Amino acid sequence: MTLQERLREDLKVALKGHDACRVSIIRVLLAEFRNEEKARMKPLDDAGAIDVMSREARRRSESIDAFLAGNRPDLVAQEEAALAIIREYLPEPMSRDELVAVVRDAITATGAQTPRDKGKVMARVMPQVKGRASGKDVGDIVGELLAGLGT
Repeated sequence: MTLQERLREDLKVALKGHDACRVSIIRVLLAEFRNEEKARMKPLDDAGAIDVMSREARRRSESIDAFLAGNRPDLVAQEEAALAIIREYLPEPMSRDELVAVVRDAITATGAQTPRDKGKVMARVMPQVKGRASGKDVGDIVGELLAGLGT
């Protein structure tokens, strides 16, 4: 069963269970999938669906930060609930230790030695951690490890 099929089945269950929040979030995800398919002009595979869901999760996280800054606890709770539902469908996030190991392997494989080589390492790591780690986290770790090598 593909991710989209699973979402459609979960939508039916949520509709029958009168779970308005879950119905709303799943409908948003399915609409985003359709928009992405139209933009790409081809059907989405699970990797593409994970990209779309990761983007939605990132948007929700940014909204939470903005609502916290604006002192809107009601909207924070709503966005946190939506983010929790989206995360149910995303792959398990990588731990920092796992991510450091992947970055170290990439540094060795690319022969990177200075912080200027960050782009080479990032290009190698990001496809491996797609959907399981954010680019910001990967960039921070790559920067730390390369700074340690360069000194």
